[in-house]
Amino acid sequence: MALAALRREGRRFAPMISPRPITALRSSPLAPSLEDEGPIGVRYISTQVVRNRMKSVKNIQKITKAMKMVAASKLRAIQTKAENSRGLWQPFTALLGDLPSADVKKNVVVTISSDKGLCGGINSTSVKISKGLHKLNSGPEKETKYVILGEKAKAQLIRDSKKDIELIITELQKNPLNYTQEWDISH
Repeated sequence: MALAALRREGRRFAPMISPRPITALRSSPLAPSLEDEGPIGVRYISTQVVRNRMKSVKNIQKITKAMKMVAASKLRAIQTKAENSRGLWQPFTALLGDLPSADVKKNVVVTISSDKGLCGGINSTSVKISKGLHKLNSGPEKETKYVILGEKAKAQLIRDSKKDIELIITELQKNPLNYTQEWDISH
């Protein structure tokens, strides 16, 4: 088993110095020249090792290509959903503005973040702005609660303000909200 591994790896562990003394090769005119044997101390890799390495690189390329295609199709589906939902918030923003001017005793700050992934900057900024809005809208006679959409904001806000969280919804990609759920949330 060990010898097969040595042969497969191109004799990496074989001695790199020729067993014959160098001086004897140079001094004898009948000895074969050094060019026939190759330079002393050079390792030779077998063609089988090179073929195996090339095959593994091609397999990795195929896997990477498939992963890119899957990610592109998921992105396309999410972009389509996002574009279709644009019509939902535009009428409310036009009617109420970004921050309604009505003075109310109960406020809700909706914090939206991702459930997973490597978008820490976006999630941190969302939580930071939500905390600022919470501090701005809360007071002695005002009650401000959080509604959290996404796992990352949940993890950050539970640490600081667990008592102010009204509702947490996660995994919206797997289980999207429908109208009845939204009605239950708002009432």
